Amino acid sequence: MTPNLPAVTITGIGSVSPYGPLAGLIPQRPLETSTITAWTTAGLRRAFLVQPFRAASVVPGLKTRRLDRLSAWALVASSLALKDAGIDLNQVDQSRVAVVFATAFGCVELTEAFYLSAAANGWNGTDPSTFPETLPSAPASHVSLFHGLRGPNVTVSNKYFAGESALIQAASLLRHGQADLAIVLAGDALAQTLYSWYEVAGLLAPACYNSDPLPEAGGFIPSEGVAALVMESSGRGDIRRDARSYARIRSSRTAEGGQPAEMIRQMIGGSVPSLTVCSGNGSPCATSPTTALAREISGDDAVITLPQAFALGLAGTGALFHLILALSSQPINGQALLLATAGESGFAALLLELP
Repeated sequence: MTPNLPAVTITGIGSVSPYGPLAGLIPQRPLETSTITAWTTAGLRRAFLVQPFRAASVVPGLKTRRLDRLSAWALVASSLALKDAGIDLNQVDQSRVAVVFATAFGCVELTEAFYLSAAANGWNGTDPSTFPETLPSAPASHVSLFHGLRGPNVTVSNKYFAGESALIQAASLLRHGQADLAIVLAGDALAQTLYSWYEVAGLLAPACYNSDPLPEAGGFIPSEGVAALVMESSGRGDIRRDARSYARIRSSRTAEGGQPAEMIRQMIGGSVPSLTVCSGNGSPCATSPTTALAREISGDDAVITLPQAFALGLAGTGALFHLILALSSQPINGQALLLATAGESGFAALLLELP
């Protein structure tokens, strides 16, 4: 962390995932894949799916009828994260609250519906009600509108590191005084065209075609969901003295070339993290090269959490879920390294301090 800049702390967690809508850490329990029934498939097809639920039963007053599922989940996850953090937005300067959202594909369901209607009926015959949700920034906009927020609103999309990029962007806004509080979200939804593309590209794990999931067999199982974190700056004074701390972000680094191990060692100052969380966003296989880099940095004695099948299935946006799942299963004090690789040399790394 740059000297003289305020610390950045994760104080709230919310999520909508195959585990359901949840505030706080995700309880450790086995997660089964589901059979796809939302569209016709040529034989059995499986994925980690969010089961239908009524958003207003989780967040009273929430109306989602015209929204893509991704936007609806973002509203629910952000509300749950704020609740978990114990924040009443009426008691803060809403012009100082930022929203940073990471997505690989945006509101893919209604985007799919809009273009399919154009293909069937021509551009003049498209359904105009679906068009606003074709913008990747729609979920972040809905979050700001619903919560009455007027601070920075940013949507990022990175082939490998969207989730990590959102965390870094939010931390930068907080440290440089552009916001006092940030809601960071990351996620994607599955649609027929996306799943079909994965299949044609040969990226799916054998478990997608069997009733017995075996994610270690290679490939990956597509997933969907949205995770949200509330991040706060210590510059807010005594208002949040009693805030919970899940973790504090100390420093971060991304690069597209060079020597990843050496750069990360410089970032962490030669210390060895107590926990390394491998998000594995750069590989469609559970045996990610991120693990090899983690062992090179942390050594064989360090605790390393391997990429988890559910979060791995979220393309480049699973980092927040990887972090939440690691915090849920590893009650370790000290430093943690959130790490992902892409190709031969690209990487993203965040150093966190655990309470």
